[in-house]
Amino acid sequence: MPAEAFICRKVAIIVRSLLHKVQMMTDESIDVAPRRQPVQARSRERVNTILSHAAAIFHETGVDAVSMSAIARQSGMSLASLYRYFPNKAAIVHAIAEQHVEKIERALRERLQELSLVDAVDVLIDQFYEFYRDEPPYSAIWSGVEAMPELRKLDLRELYTNARDLDEKLKEECPRIPEDRRWTASLLLPRSAGTVLRLAVTLPEAQGRQLVEELKCMARAYVRELVA
Repeated sequence: MPAEAFICRKVAIIVRSLLHKVQMMTDESIDVAPRRQPVQARSRERVNTILSHAAAIFHETGVDAVSMSAIARQSGMSLASLYRYFPNKAAIVHAIAEQHVEKIERALRERLQELSLVDAVDVLIDQFYEFYRDEPPYSAIWSGVEAMPELRKLDLRELYTNARDLDEKLKEECPRIPEDRRWTASLLLPRSAGTVLRLAVTLPEAQGRQLVEELKCMARAYVRELVA
């Protein structure tokens, strides 16, 4: 086979594979709501077991390589039992991501109550960086945020929830800041910090930490200028 024809054939195979992955993600993104809302302690425990085992597999092999059958086996249940709780893999990914968002929102709210905004910058950036790095499946799940509409919605929910909390803190500490600038700053700080932190966790530890330190310098300077 001529080299050109061989290359064209390989490219066609790769393109078909990518299209298949996109279609699978699109199909699974139709419904991400759990089929059962756990009420009893046993059901909640079963859901937590599913999510913790799924998170471990996602961390080890990546989201794309994991099947519902693998999650069921790892969780010690039949595939039919797993489907009673979650309609597809996308729903499991969404549930784990939602846990991440709730942890971050809770941490931000608690710190803003305890500290001034200037003092909170370093503490929050360090805390979020450690969470992003130590939470095993975080990178595996959120690396697919652009490919999964439901994760994009969750990402935006997190952004606007954090922005509202920051806006309240700025209004309390610096009521003279114009409302439009205050809201813009409240969106800018968590979005820019989150983007840099997600990059930092993909780097070697020393390089990631250096990036975080530079981020803190930038954030402190911006906040000080904002509240001056």
